[in-house]
Amino acid sequence: MRFSIVTPSFRSNAWLKLCIASVADQGVEHEHLIQDAGSDDGTLDWLVHDSRVRAFVEKDQGMYDAINRGLRRASGEYLAYLNCDEQYLPGALAQVGAFFDRHPETDVLLADAIIVNPDGRYLCHRQALTPRRTHTWVSGNLSLLTCATFFRRRILERGLFFNPAYRDLGDAEWVMRLLDARVRFDCLPVVTTAFTDTGENMNLKPNAQRERAQLLASAPAWARWLRPLIIMHHRWRRFCAGHYFVRPCSYEIYTRQSPERRVKIEVPHPTAIHQRYVPPVTFPPASSG
Repeated sequence: MRFSIVTPSFRSNAWLKLCIASVADQGVEHEHLIQDAGSDDGTLDWLVHDSRVRAFVEKDQGMYDAINRGLRRASGEYLAYLNCDEQYLPGALAQVGAFFDRHPETDVLLADAIIVNPDGRYLCHRQALTPRRTHTWVSGNLSLLTCATFFRRRILERGLFFNPAYRDLGDAEWVMRLLDARVRFDCLPVVTTAFTDTGENMNLKPNAQRERAQLLASAPAWARWLRPLIIMHHRWRRFCAGHYFVRPCSYEIYTRQSPERRVKIEVPHPTAIHQRYVPPVTFPPASSG
């Protein structure tokens, strides 16, 4: 098997349909493993019958435990995980596979992503940088998006699975262990993935803030003291890599309004600055009388 893509799922019926469609049309040999924790929102009515995926319905101990379960079942040469509200752009896996073929020394490949709102409209670009341990430790911000991260099977053979003790910040802890293990990171300057900012993403919730604070507290005192300089150095690296100079582009994704056919969206004025999506506030109708 060429690629194995793992998707943890729980009560994400509409988003999961778009995610699956974006993997199914990649045109490369792959398997898509869905680890569902027992959704009760109608997902299981169709998921277990979808021939495009291998669906496993079982309780888990959180997202990272679900991802690990999928990775242990995976048979692919190249692996990745993709959340329900994320999707691959056309030809993404072919470009990733070609890079791995040309660079057998690469263990982990980091690609670029775009961030969109729930309607699929463009918010910003998110280009990847090879991570630095201290920045990952103290910044609370990864230099990559895991939805555009791909790795070889030999990573798992070294036991480098996710730590299920984390509920929200397991990505950062995993990256730090990869750096400690001296795996080879490389960047592919191609947008492979769309990440949906729903306004309800896990990294904005209270537990994520707690885990971020705990990770920062575990850093050495000198790193905490130099935190502003470390973040400034990261931004300088982004500037030198050209991340703040994004050219006009377009992308094609599935949307909730078009779940069976990709929609092309033009981006005449792209940006690298993420203005977070804020869901509109709705008020109940005023009672009369």
